[in-house]
Amino acid sequence: MSPEPVAPERAVLDKAAHENFPVAPFFLPRAWRADLMAVYGFARLVDDIGDGDLAPGGADAVLLGLDRARDGGTSRSSAAESGEDRLALLDALEADLRRVYSDRAPGPRHPLMRRLGPTVRRCGLSPEPFERLIEANRQDQRVTRYESYADLQDYCELSANPVGRLVLGITGTTTPERVRRSDAICTALQIVEHIQDVAEDLRRDRIYLPAEDMKRFGVAESDLAAPTGGAQARALVAFEAERARDLLNEGAPLVGSVHGRLKLLLAGFVAGGRAALQAVAAADHDVLPGPPKPSKLSLLRAVGATLRREG
Repeated sequence: MSPEPVAPERAVLDKAAHENFPVAPFFLPRAWRADLMAVYGFARLVDDIGDGDLAPGGADAVLLGLDRARDGGTSRSSAAESGEDRLALLDALEADLRRVYSDRAPGPRHPLMRRLGPTVRRCGLSPEPFERLIEANRQDQRVTRYESYADLQDYCELSANPVGRLVLGITGTTTPERVRRSDAICTALQIVEHIQDVAEDLRRDRIYLPAEDMKRFGVAESDLAAPTGGAQARALVAFEAERARDLLNEGAPLVGSVHGRLKLLLAGFVAGGRAALQAVAAADHDVLPGPPKPSKLSLLRAVGATLRREG
């Protein structure tokens, strides 16, 4: 007897507890929590596909209609085969996204996409932010190095900023100024994640530290493969961390522009980035042994400090 198809949905949503910031905390209205988790489920699914965390031919592939047998040929390298599998899954996910926005039967195939449908309709969310998240993960299959900080910012426009815009859409608080502040916060959070995950990203043959910065600090790719970071690598991480901190400060007035429980949620996002940066600094900016993570106490303190500063 085949397993219930809800297992992939549960596996994706369970990852929310391991993020740097609260995804849908208990103090929010129930409808907001449901909508935020629906968006998180989509974002997590697309990232898992792009990172190769979902097995070809596995449950998610079957749910998305990719249950055909792989060709098994030897003409493609395993890397090329893996990349093509991911692109095929991303294409299938985009097709399922179109079903979310269509009134025609059949509806979405994947349970996470079916969960997304009511949120899209209730909040009037356009497909563009979701499409950008998919495109970011397509880019991950083609681009594994970034020459400049500007190139990395362009990537964050696809990979991170749409999430903040979706949060504003769900809460009905979208304005041009809030979008600008939200983009700064989301780009900062993406950079923080890249800083924490240097070693893990390198194992995926990806480097998100700009090549021009690596050259400036005298850091070679081989230095990032070391068990611990040398002085130059740690100086590079400190430099990128300062950039992320500046972006968080630029975006933080978003917190003071809203009221009530939404203020606390947005403070949690900003505080999550600040607490993560504090953890990186506490590790002397040596991220190569593993990602420095903030404690719950440090996160709570950062939330309080953010509310005092921005509230």
